[in-house]
Amino acid sequence: MSIQKPKMILIDVDGTLVDSVPDLAYCVDEMMKQLDMPVRGEGRVRHWVGNGVERLVRRALIDQLDGEPDEALFEKAYPIFLDLYDKNNSGRSSLYPGVTEGLDYMQAAGYKLGCVTNKAAQFTIPILKALGIHDRFESIICGDTLPKKKPDPLPLIHSAELLGVKPENSLMLGDSMSDVKAARAAGFSIVCMSYGYNHGVDIHDSDPDAVIDSMIELEGLLEGA
Repeated sequence: MSIQKPKMILIDVDGTLVDSVPDLAYCVDEMMKQLDMPVRGEGRVRHWVGNGVERLVRRALIDQLDGEPDEALFEKAYPIFLDLYDKNNSGRSSLYPGVTEGLDYMQAAGYKLGCVTNKAAQFTIPILKALGIHDRFESIICGDTLPKKKPDPLPLIHSAELLGVKPENSLMLGDSMSDVKAARAAGFSIVCMSYGYNHGVDIHDSDPDAVIDSMIELEGLLEGA
């Protein structure tokens, strides 16, 4: 399988570059303890992540993917989580295997690289710096950079304008149906990682242009284009 060779590659963070669930799960469980509620555990949190920390907190409070908690409870819980995650942002998180090699290939091949995530800047920048990949990107668009975030195409279109690349010459590298929807709406190609966060749904079902198991596979995919 091959896709048209792009000039720019935008990459998602959580579930694509970084396995951030261990830190997120720690913070969720510590928040639940402070609320005198049952802890949720890493397995549940891994199923809930992918739509920003506010949505994660809401899901943790009701112990399910869909639905809404009592708003007063959320207003109490959310600041607790933000404080915890501000202090526990990257110590338990790690780059997925193959990410460093994939980034090395993309940079050596001359692709313009950008980062597009729904994670807020106050959490994104520290984790990218802590894991040593912040300076790999020419642009970083976070969940609170613009009025809209993925699955809206705005962050992708804005990134393309920043880096001077047309959408038809652009590729999104992500892990979720949100990434696929944003890429399709923006006119990008879309490649997804098989290992990411997609609420338990097989990413193949979202019909991206390709699914790979490691960023090491990007070279074969793109050089065959």
